[in-house]
Amino acid sequence: MASASHRRPLRKRRSALVWTVAVAAVGLLVSLVIALRPDGAPDTVRTAAGTASARPGASPTTDKPTPAPKPSTASPTPRRTPAAAPSATTPSARPSPAATRPSAPRPASGTAPLAGRIKPGTAYTGVATHYDAKDGDGACLYGPSPDLMVAAMNHADYETSQACGAYILVRAASGASVTVRVTNECPLPCAPGQLDLSKEAFAKLAGLSAGRIPITWSLLSPGTSETVAIRYKTGSSRHWCGIQALGHRNPLARLEVRTGGGWSRLKRTEYNYFLSPDGTGCGGSLRLTDIYGEQLTVDGLAIRPDSVQPTRVQFTRR
Repeated sequence: MASASHRRPLRKRRSALVWTVAVAAVGLLVSLVIALRPDGAPDTVRTAAGTASARPGASPTTDKPTPAPKPSTASPTPRRTPAAAPSATTPSARPSPAATRPSAPRPASGTAPLAGRIKPGTAYTGVATHYDAKDGDGACLYGPSPDLMVAAMNHADYETSQACGAYILVRAASGASVTVRVTNECPLPCAPGQLDLSKEAFAKLAGLSAGRIPITWSLLSPGTSETVAIRYKTGSSRHWCGIQALGHRNPLARLEVRTGGGWSRLKRTEYNYFLSPDGTGCGGSLRLTDIYGEQLTVDGLAIRPDSVQPTRVQFTRR
């Protein structure tokens, strides 16, 4: 009797063990079937840094393989192959010329042996006022300006029209700046250092209601694709002529005419013409000299009063 009572619990324990093994086997089989299915690959791969990334070909929103694009029937547009993106350990690529901002105007530099009161590389202080420039013409007699970024130079720095055509970078105390071209004279009581700006130019620095603001300014030698032009004054002939240079990059220091004995320097007027009162050199070769001493020779221009005649020459940028 004792042995029989001990065998019954043994059978129960064996039955429970069998069921446990059977369930484990079934679970293992199901796991193997799922793992071996074609779409049973893991959705993510672990990077060396421990971050998960989507498997190749999977859409970030649906996690389904992205279908290959259908071939287009349109003709492909030729294009350059984009350069590979720089790695984190390499310096960033330089911006393309198209993306590069144009450089800001720079003050003129270098020695200028023929400069008058306005010298390159020098910052001048003064005040800015404003006036109605209308079409931009003024005492320099250039005629209407292509834009209204113009200024009238004070009488002292105008210096018998030597400031005519000079490009000036003007800065306000606020940090605002504007580039203007001198086309006019500001008579007394305009003080040395003062610039009378067109309303359009003054508005780049401050509101017109300010009326008068402190400024600093300096000479520029700007980039330009234009060449110098020559104009003979009304009434010019072989017996008397007035000659004007337009579109010069740097301030003009001298204008000379060729004579039998060499070059003859003409006197400059307040209205920015160089006069030959007896007709010497009128209609002949001209020589222009800027404040840096660079000389340009112009040949073959006929006397055509009030006609702007372009040349093929321009002063060097400083």
